[in-house]
Amino acid sequence: MDYEAILYETDGPVLTLTLNRPDKLNAYTARMGAELADAFGRASADDGVRAIILTGEGRGFCAGADISAGAGSFDTSEGGAGARNFGEGRSAGPREGASFIHAMFNSTKPIIAAFNGPAVGVGITLALPTDIKIASNRARFGFVFARRGLAPEAASAWFLPQLVGLPQALRWCLEGRMIEADEALKAGLISEIVEPQDLLRRAREIALDIAANTAPVSIALTRQLLWRFASADQPFDLLKVDGPFVQALGASPDVKEGVSAFLEKRPPAFPGKVSTDMPKGYPWWTGEA
Repeated sequence: MDYEAILYETDGPVLTLTLNRPDKLNAYTARMGAELADAFGRASADDGVRAIILTGEGRGFCAGADISAGAGSFDTSEGGAGARNFGEGRSAGPREGASFIHAMFNSTKPIIAAFNGPAVGVGITLALPTDIKIASNRARFGFVFARRGLAPEAASAWFLPQLVGLPQALRWCLEGRMIEADEALKAGLISEIVEPQDLLRRAREIALDIAANTAPVSIALTRQLLWRFASADQPFDLLKVDGPFVQALGASPDVKEGVSAFLEKRPPAFPGKVSTDMPKGYPWWTGEA
């Protein structure tokens, strides 16, 4: 796929995906969603990519959905004003892996969101499936759906309570007001605030630390186990899954390298690849492993 609404840039083991409609404050369109889905899927299959940074070009991260069609911007019915921006697959359909949310959630690589400015509506919900979230002190956040007559989208009614708890998610979504970076940090939506000029440097520092010190197979398994079982009402289904994985990994070259590197006080050089060395049983949630 040729990218028009995003930039796909690799530098060593780090991929930076940049929302790239700065003249529109990176306002979201169906085209952007399709490009994000393609990019995250592409990165998951690329063993050369160890971590992903998601950020925005210019003054904002993402101002929300493109409302250039005016009051009818969300009307995607036949002949509706919103058909141009959202008429084709705003969520890219129900098929597993088809939408950017599926692609991000199923990612085999850790994703770091670097909020360089305001993230509003879908501009924040599209980033909820990221694993580490840091922000410039100029960033602001808004779950403004109720103020536009809409409902939370992009599975945010599931993701947001996972991140900040149900009471906080309810208050933010029901009030629909803008949230300053300090409030987002206190609630746990983001984990760090930095000066604007330091944002991408800090995001890359985190990404390179992951790339240098962790095993790709372990990372892929870890993020799936945490995301898929964090909200489980009991631990016993998880025990059925993580036990066999730990047993399989225990005999793997990765674990032998990890222990050897620790004992020898040197950086690890993990040989395992996500494309070829995931343990038997992965991905367990599809029932096809």
